[in-house]
Amino acid sequence: MAKAIWNGQVLAASDKTVIVEGNHYFPPDALKTEYFQPSKTHTVCSWKGVASYYDVVVNGQVNRDAAWYYPDASDAAKSVKGYVAFWRGVRVES
Repeated sequence: MAKAIWNGQVLAASDKTVIVEGNHYFPPDALKTEYFQPSKTHTVCSWKGVASYYDVVVNGQVNRDAAWYYPDASDAAKSVKGYVAFWRGVRVES
């Protein structure tokens, strides 16, 4: 089972992650939603599409744009549509 951990808290856990470009993408129902706040940040991947971001908030500390997902992934990336990946110090253990 893969787990995403930051600031001592498990943010997401699942045995159904999808690995793309070395990143574990967690299904939406694996997230502990109390730790996520929508961000206004968006980026573009040439083959996956437009990414949206979440700020991760744990114990009053904010990790800005630490999680991303593709709400409208391209056909080539449909396996990760809506799934969430992490960076910026979020540790993923598998």
